[in-house]
Amino acid sequence: MRKIALFASGSGTNVENIMTYFEANSIVNQYLVFVNNPHAKVIEKAEKRNVPVYIFDKNALSNGDLAKKLTDFGPDLIVLAGFLWKFPEDLVKMYPNQIINIHPALLPKYGGKGMYGHFVHEAVLANKEQESGITIHYVNENYDEGAIILQAKTPIEKQYTAEDIAKAVQVLEYQHFPKVIEQLLVKTK
Repeated sequence: MRKIALFASGSGTNVENIMTYFEANSIVNQYLVFVNNPHAKVIEKAEKRNVPVYIFDKNALSNGDLAKKLTDFGPDLIVLAGFLWKFPEDLVKMYPNQIINIHPALLPKYGGKGMYGHFVHEAVLANKEQESGITIHYVNENYDEGAIILQAKTPIEKQYTAEDIAKAVQVLEYQHFPKVIEQLLVKTK
């Protein structure tokens, strides 16, 4: 049985999708949701499933509280699912190749600080890209520069808006993210 630490900042649709995926799968038996936004909708989604939530602020990053909470939980995998802060370098060193992130674009394009959510999709649209997609990657000390685990693409139709791109990308997120998590958990048994 495996434990997953899920980090999120907003609505928690990917967190919810991951939990739904593993309901019929006995690999994951415990979650802890880490949230840096006390108003995030992911809190409600986790609480409805009786999943514990740890809400933290910047102080918890610097004073060691977050590191202690993670250590006490003992995750097999740390999953950033819509987490908007840069992950602390000391935690990256504590959990090498155990932290993954999903990015709503085909890295290395449209990555880095400030490139998240609608900002990514608007940039893709403004540059008249023919395709977009997702990148699931390991987390290192730099934004969106860790080793790529999987990329999946979707075409961009001429009439697409940034919202249309977001919807197409979200389909890929829901389809691929839980499967990659499962593969990594099976591999590390």
